[in-house]
Amino acid sequence: MENKKNKLITILFGIYLVILIWIILFKMQTDLKFLPYIRSVNLVPFGQSVIINGEINFNEMINNCLIFIPVGIYAEMLAKNRKFYQKIILIFLITLFLEISQFILHIGATDITDVIMNTLGGMIGILSISMLYKIFKNGEKVNQILSILALICTVIVAAFLGVLIVVNY
Repeated sequence: MENKKNKLITILFGIYLVILIWIILFKMQTDLKFLPYIRSVNLVPFGQSVIINGEINFNEMINNCLIFIPVGIYAEMLAKNRKFYQKIILIFLITLFLEISQFILHIGATDITDVIMNTLGGMIGILSISMLYKIFKNGEKVNQILSILALICTVIVAAFLGVLIVVNY
């Protein structure tokens, strides 16, 4: 039974990663000709890349953090026996891969602020689930509830994205 649960969580994590790639790399476009042709690198944390019209754009930073909370949740659920820093390294590598891919493919700005905020979001996800495990002392029950919630959210997000695709065609 445990193996079936892990398989479901792994599949849902894979679906989430595909959606994440579509959102971050392909800017939710269904036609690649509408992707921006941008190639820039910002290595100054919280520098010019987050300042728009002279003001800090907190929305983008918060969204970058929020979108990676599920990555941390999945990392904690799938690798709960791994050390905290190992899960953080995994999240860091995922976000670094996405940022470097934007640069290589000329479809976005590679930004250290995004790497920081994405990794922070993953850390929040890991810590949230760790706290739930400690509070409820039954990790299997927590995983079962989170698996059901993840399945429901994945279906809702997939349906929403399906509607977006249909509307754009």
